[in-house]
Amino acid sequence: MMRFLLPFAAAAGLAGAAHADTFHVTFEAPGVTQSTAVFSLKGVETFDTVSQGGGLSFTTDFGSGGIVTGSYSNVDVAAADPYGGAGGAGNFASTFSGYSLSLSTTDPAGINYFGFWLSALDSGNTVTFSRAGTALFTFSASDLLVLVGGNSAYFGNPSPAYAGQNGAQPYVFLNFFDTNGVFDTVTFSETLANAGYESDNHTVGFYTEESGTAVPEPATWALMILGLGAVGGALRRRPLALTIAR
Repeated sequence: MMRFLLPFAAAAGLAGAAHADTFHVTFEAPGVTQSTAVFSLKGVETFDTVSQGGGLSFTTDFGSGGIVTGSYSNVDVAAADPYGGAGGAGNFASTFSGYSLSLSTTDPAGINYFGFWLSALDSGNTVTFSRAGTALFTFSASDLLVLVGGNSAYFGNPSPAYAGQNGAQPYVFLNFFDTNGVFDTVTFSETLANAGYESDNHTVGFYTEESGTAVPEPATWALMILGLGAVGGALRRRPLALTIAR
């Protein structure tokens, strides 16, 4: 396991605050669809028991026995296809614009970890972490495209059902560790026209040990992005077919 963890100082909207939350962002090995970090408590939402449809709002406890509660708003849920669905089966979450996840916990320590399997990655995929209405940290997937762009093992659907399909786009599990704070909202946004943000295995909890390969802090990205060219903008998606629950 590679460990060159560099902090993201999340300062957005925190003028006058005693300190800014520091996020470590890592990504798992090719084909891994779950976090390999160590947790004192972990819960996972697979979307497999959620009725398929567009613009859904629902509540989940991530299988945590009620310790963690999450409320999704305006999320699309679709059946597995070449673009999403960990393991090639069940359902996955998607959006062509954006949706939010509000989190709460009975543990007074709060939630300091969120992770998810990001499939069919494009440069318009953006996720933001907030606390009490204040944005703490935003991560753009275009930065991740720079790092995995030279590794063909990340490209194409890794599930047996759709092996190698959609080979122009990466599939990767992302970990977000808030090293010195907590958050209560996760917002997914898609900034490209005619593109979607597909993800699965939304994982929440209290981590005790990080895992994965670290994503460098933003200051190191500028020169790498020059070599990326228009890869992100050239990636193309199909419309998402949804079956609305009646």
